[in-house]
Amino acid sequence: MFVSNASAAPVAPRGINVVIALAAIATIVGATYGEPGTVDGWHWLHWLCKPLATAVILWSAWSASPPVSATYRRWIAIGMVFSLAGDIFLMLPVDAFVPGLVAFLIGHLCFLRALTSDTRFAAVPLALLACVAYGVLNLWALWPSLPGALHVPVVVYVAVLTCMAGQAVARALWRAHDALAGPALWAAGGALLFVLSDTLLAWNRFRLAIPLSALWILATYYAALWCLAHSVRDMGRHP
Repeated sequence: MFVSNASAAPVAPRGINVVIALAAIATIVGATYGEPGTVDGWHWLHWLCKPLATAVILWSAWSASPPVSATYRRWIAIGMVFSLAGDIFLMLPVDAFVPGLVAFLIGHLCFLRALTSDTRFAAVPLALLACVAYGVLNLWALWPSLPGALHVPVVVYVAVLTCMAGQAVARALWRAHDALAGPALWAAGGALLFVLSDTLLAWNRFRLAIPLSALWILATYYAALWCLAHSVRDMGRHP
């Protein structure tokens, strides 16, 4: 809860960030040291802390005050709820990759809805085209190693993800000189980190083993969510 004393105002966000950082580190450690094919203490650490980190980031987004707008905050929070569902699907000791993919797909559609709540879609067309082109190039490189059953789901997912990222970058450029410049820049950073995290995940899963993959994938993922949560607060006003 935020208090009116200006000197005390930063305490709550700092405390939240510490919890997020500790939960994210525990998630990465658990994923890194857990033995494949077994259920050990490291896996339990991962299973407990992975949704915890996302849930705390979600709470920080929902409690951001004052928000850029109620609509923006609502759709960012709903997107994070689906990201939380995706976390749970992907960490299960069964192959739930497609349900996890669908959960994150819906999450990105929610993020896209937030990003179009105050800026028209493709306000800067080149930004959108650049992100989509990156997605197409990455998909082309991964295509030979993708299972046939995943072709359609992955194509749809990449299209939505890159459109979300392109809209975030376009919004940041479009809003560069107005009151939303700061929040829009945080959102763009979060969206691009999401693309990076998913790129690393896809290459590690379908193409080649990345050393310390859990570190790079999860660190960029939580950084992406944190930036999107940070983008909810209207930095031009104070609670």
